[in-house]
Amino acid sequence: MKNWVRVNLFYLGESKKHHIFRAKRWDKSLEKILYKSIYSESYEEIGSIKEIFGPITQPFISIKTSSINEFNLDNKFYIKMG
Repeated sequence: MKNWVRVNLFYLGESKKHHIFRAKRWDKSLEKILYKSIYSESYEEIGSIKEIFGPITQPFISIKTSSINEFNLDNKFYIKMG
């Protein structure tokens, strides 16, 4: 069974086809989210995490959105772990 983890992100802006966020809280175990799909609070896939970079305590996260779903900044974001 998959576990859903909420990722607490602050939106910074857009770069080409990627949206850049900053993690509000970070746990080293979250490094496993790299290349995983990211979902809205209604559990619809909205894209995938392409890169994690910057300071270890509050890194930047680059998300490439799929062209199918509209990207909504008001969403809470989730990742399947497990």
